[in-house]
Amino acid sequence: MVDTCDIVVVGAGPAGLAAAEAAASHGKRVVLIDNQPRVGGQVWRHDVLHGQPRVATDAIRAIAGNANIACLEGTQVVAVEPGRLLLQDAQRGFHLAYGALVLATGARELLLPFPGWTLPGVTGAGGLQALAKQGWPLRGKRVLIAGSGPLLLAAAATAQRHGAHVVGIHEQAGASDVHRFAAGLWRWPGKLAQAARLRLELARVPYRTGSIVTGAEGEHGVSGARIRGGQRDERIECDLLAVGYGLLPQVELAQLLGCALEPEGAHARVQVGPWQATSQPRVFAAGEACGIGGLDCARVEGRIAGLAAAGADVPPTLLHRRDRARAFAASLREHFALRDDVRGLANDDTTICRCEDVTLGAVRPHADAREAKLATRCGMGACQGRICGSALAELGHGPRGGMRPPLFPTRLATLGEPVLSSVSDTRGYTS
Repeated sequence: MVDTCDIVVVGAGPAGLAAAEAAASHGKRVVLIDNQPRVGGQVWRHDVLHGQPRVATDAIRAIAGNANIACLEGTQVVAVEPGRLLLQDAQRGFHLAYGALVLATGARELLLPFPGWTLPGVTGAGGLQALAKQGWPLRGKRVLIAGSGPLLLAAAATAQRHGAHVVGIHEQAGASDVHRFAAGLWRWPGKLAQAARLRLELARVPYRTGSIVTGAEGEHGVSGARIRGGQRDERIECDLLAVGYGLLPQVELAQLLGCALEPEGAHARVQVGPWQATSQPRVFAAGEACGIGGLDCARVEGRIAGLAAAGADVPPTLLHRRDRARAFAASLREHFALRDDVRGLANDDTTICRCEDVTLGAVRPHADAREAKLATRCGMGACQGRICGSALAELGHGPRGGMRPPLFPTRLATLGEPVLSSVSDTRGYTS
């Protein structure tokens, strides 16, 4: 016995929720899988103090109230076989067969190494936001946020709402690029309103362009950051330092399935057609896995993918909305492109692979990521190269190597003798 359903949606963020609802609305039996304990993804992660925005609660309520949708939270995709997935949760491993598959695997943060980035208290900008929402104590802490892109504003606002004193936001893009980006937001009124609300909320927080963190300092934890802005260097004291350089598509599962990828800067995104179909039959993709596009793009692409996976017609209005959202993504990439000096911050003594304690100097002599991995174990830790491999690709040391199962650290029992258990235990149907 293998559990089966019509459509599996991997990822329960905005794209996945939209895909599941769209497919279920046409009578399809849908299983929605996410490795987090609650649906919503990163952008709609439940905030222990402030809950979730109304649009998130409405989307989640629509899923919870649909008898055609089984939601498997705290569940990871470990491996794939033709037409079925090997899954693992906290108790068991099991197979799930499907008629169609929608990949809504989202994105992760791009972290670039610099001296001191492994000190306690140094996180990514998105990482700080996630920790704050989960209850990490920030009240009264001095927080400095740096990196690139609108995520810096969102992270700063979240930290401030949780009682932190945000001492500054340091954007690596130059003033002219940021101003041109802001001047073009009239084409996306919703984004313009969101940006205006964030700037008003953060009106008392210094915002500097053309400014980068060159190092973190401290003995047992971060106590300050070295900042370079133009020709001026300074030290700013802080209790927490959050540095993130945007987001990267999560394409590992797509790679394992054999889906064609296409370049996104030094990285890759899933290649899709007009109806979000990948190069593999009956496999669709939506949202950040197809290129970083933001919330609006994820939701409309998720709906398109869900309808297409269900064999339903896709209204032309959705395609038009998708194209407008993707134009916003192109504007982001253009105006917040990383400067070369950001890529040159790490020295030979800087740790590049935190899992295996490998320095950049140990990696430099090797021709590509595979050779470096074989010689130094760089990328062989728990994150399986998601952090260091992405950083090395951005630094020009070659793309991450090909994916092999398992996708995540996995119990031997899951790989050896999967326990086949029914999704009817979660919500009312089975094969």
